[in-house]
Amino acid sequence: MTKRIYNFSAGPAILPVSVLEQASKDILEIHGSGMSILEVSHRGKDYETVHFEAMANVLKTLELSADEWTVIFMGGGASLQFTTVPMNFLSADQTADYIDAGEWGSKAIKEAKRFGKVHIAGSSAETKYDRLPETLHLTESARYVHLTTNNTIEGTQCFDLPDTGSVPLVADMSSDIFAVEREVSRFSLIYAGAQKNAGAAGVTIVVVQKAFLETAHTDVPAMLSYKVQADKESLYNTPPVFAVHLLNLTLKWIAAEGGVQAIEQRNRAKAQLIYSALDAYPDVYEPCAAKPMERSLMNITWRLTDPTREKEFLAKAVEREMDGLKGHRNVGGFRASIYNAFPEAGCVALADLLHDFAKP
Repeated sequence: MTKRIYNFSAGPAILPVSVLEQASKDILEIHGSGMSILEVSHRGKDYETVHFEAMANVLKTLELSADEWTVIFMGGGASLQFTTVPMNFLSADQTADYIDAGEWGSKAIKEAKRFGKVHIAGSSAETKYDRLPETLHLTESARYVHLTTNNTIEGTQCFDLPDTGSVPLVADMSSDIFAVEREVSRFSLIYAGAQKNAGAAGVTIVVVQKAFLETAHTDVPAMLSYKVQADKESLYNTPPVFAVHLLNLTLKWIAAEGGVQAIEQRNRAKAQLIYSALDAYPDVYEPCAAKPMERSLMNITWRLTDPTREKEFLAKAVEREMDGLKGHRNVGGFRASIYNAFPEAGCVALADLLHDFAKP
């Protein structure tokens, strides 16, 4: 029997076992073709079936209409989208509003400044991103407003969307897409690297309103042009075939589990197991998110009041077959990433470790 430990990695992250099992079969042969998914032509029927089904399943899972929305598959991860969004929608004489709530949002701001003016609508940098910005000052004439819905490094998550009026709302949903229910129709564009809740590294999901897409620049290099990629149905060049296949399998798994609503309920219960254990020992643990209502369901971050015991904690975690709990190198401490596929039993196991470690 294949060994499975509790993988708390922030990404690439844990995948559903059933998805891995099906993918392993398809590596040898897919659809009775006599060829691997890694070998079939991206122009052939065996892959095209996967490709277009994945696009349809993205919209179905997000409850969006194909009449109003377009799905684009790109490479480069969310980090490339930090450049691609302003390259397609921002001009030198225009201003985009950016909400600065964590390291990834900060990186998106740096890239946007290459293409136009950037107004920081709100920032929590002064408190080292231990919370979301408490006040937003939006620009009425902004080209768009950009936010990161979940901050994987700092452990905060945005559950209440800002009211941007007629200004398009754009979001990096890399670490909580398909994990919580949101009024996605309030956005004009969302993007997400797949390697946390939607599959494996290699494909980036872009979901854009067709009306917003019509306003995109046309003088953009073809590989980075949303219009070109949409017109060519993400087949302008060879797409990340295997990553798209894993995305499609994961979306089918989400549907079989009851959809995003059921997934969110389970995610909340999993997170509560760990947060309750942390909160039970304030003399031992310091949760990094300053406000309980902003605590991430995806990335639970904390420190020890006695940092000299960090190695001891990690050693005990390894003894219990847990991996990936060390915090991001920029902030230290600990981080438990419990994405959609992470089992509840692993959260129980971590909670037990937290209780046992805190006892004298």
